[in-house]
Amino acid sequence: MKIEWKKAAVGRRNFLKGATALGAASLLPMGFASRAMAQVDGVLRVRSYGDLSTMDPAHSVGVVDESIHASVYNKLIQYTPGTEWGWQMDAAAMIEQADPTHIKFALRDDIGFTNGHGAMTAEDVKFSFERIIADATESPNKPDMGPLSHVEVTGEREGTIVLNDPFAPIWTIALPYITGNIVSKAATEAAGGRIGTDPVAESGPYLRDSWSAKEKTVLKRNPDWKGDAPAWDTIEILPIDDENTAEIAFDAGELDLTRVSLGSVERYRAGVPNGGSLIENPSLYYVWLGMNLDHPKLQNIKLRQAIQHAIDVPSILQAAYFGAVAPSTGIIAPGLIGHRPTEMVAPEADFAKAAELLAESGETNVTLALDVLNKTEFTTTAQIIQATLSQIGITVEINLLESGAFWASGDNPDLQLVLNRFSMAPDPSYATAWFTTDQAGIWNWERFRNPEFDALHAAASAEADVAKRDEMYRRAQDMMEESGAYRIITHEATPVVHTSRITPALRPDGLPLLRYFGKA
Repeated sequence: MKIEWKKAAVGRRNFLKGATALGAASLLPMGFASRAMAQVDGVLRVRSYGDLSTMDPAHSVGVVDESIHASVYNKLIQYTPGTEWGWQMDAAAMIEQADPTHIKFALRDDIGFTNGHGAMTAEDVKFSFERIIADATESPNKPDMGPLSHVEVTGEREGTIVLNDPFAPIWTIALPYITGNIVSKAATEAAGGRIGTDPVAESGPYLRDSWSAKEKTVLKRNPDWKGDAPAWDTIEILPIDDENTAEIAFDAGELDLTRVSLGSVERYRAGVPNGGSLIENPSLYYVWLGMNLDHPKLQNIKLRQAIQHAIDVPSILQAAYFGAVAPSTGIIAPGLIGHRPTEMVAPEADFAKAAELLAESGETNVTLALDVLNKTEFTTTAQIIQATLSQIGITVEINLLESGAFWASGDNPDLQLVLNRFSMAPDPSYATAWFTTDQAGIWNWERFRNPEFDALHAAASAEADVAKRDEMYRRAQDMMEESGAYRIITHEATPVVHTSRITPALRPDGLPLLRYFGKA
């Protein structure tokens, strides 16, 4: 059967604030213009929160590298910009699901690699994909390929992707994201099998022209690109980790696009400088209060349910997130299959119900420790939780931890309550994967163990029917809530501002797809 899907049917870890204008300006990358940006029509200037680490997709560490890779390499399919997750053809002229474990593809005949490495062939696809899953490569992105077995080459530009088991996320993660980037077999082998910070061969609409560590990455049009012409002659990507600093640069006219802090959303809602615009997208991060089911103090489900009902999410969102984000109904973000409707979980606290459940539990003089990463929004959230639980007679002691100590908390048997934040990719399987029984004490800090949940997670990844997957993931989240171990708070948000001279192309979570940016 040919896959015609273009969008879903239903709809792990940066908040810095408070630098003065003078101090923040001094943090701009070296060589960054102190004057207002020259309005050069052919140059697009965007901010990235981190710097390039590698040009090798097999060793990419995430979205910072991928925003560059997606512009200079090709995939069989790429994400479609917009408010709903979907994909579009890229290097593939044809792609179809022949059966649950076989995907046939044919490449376009007009894509070539730079540096004399010839036309893109099915051998390049085979090399790129199988390299990700090879043990010798030690790719951190291997899990994204799921049950990939191999790629069978059936012609110069034709092949079949062969899976050991059905794997629905191949369409939403493996092919259109990091692991989908196709590199030149000849060029990579000539480089010794690994690509460093300089590309060895590129094929996309842009080429990586230059990179100055911690200063700037420059992309230039690929003169040999035969696809739709990109709008910009040059893209300059500036690594600025502090959002306050980036906002100053944007307001001064030195950036065309940047993510902004949640604390600045209200200001930009009132007006963006120089006729620009604010775009508010939900993110794929999710924040929740978790309870360690193995801890002696938290064995009583009535106590856990009392805690769930005594947490007032709207108060948290107002105090910690400046009212710029929405409450969540589960770990799966809006816009993805499996997202539960807003009426499923009331965000407001129900203190009467919480007090009733606490009385039914028979627990008295309850004192619990809450582990929290020492970041502003999390410490504020913890204080709200502390205050609301005190209203039903539960005392919360807040343990503020620095990053290293906090992320080592997962295997700590003395963990009681934890305020946590994970990220996910645009498929629900990437969220549920961390809460299975085999993850207990690793990433499953609540030690939630449910055989039905485990079975649903495995079955849903192999299910091709979108409606059935949606129902399965909703049920999986129901089981998490019914355990009493979770109070989901928010998926945060990705507010972005851009100038009036550009037409941004963003994923539904607000991250840029630079190759598709246009001119206003």
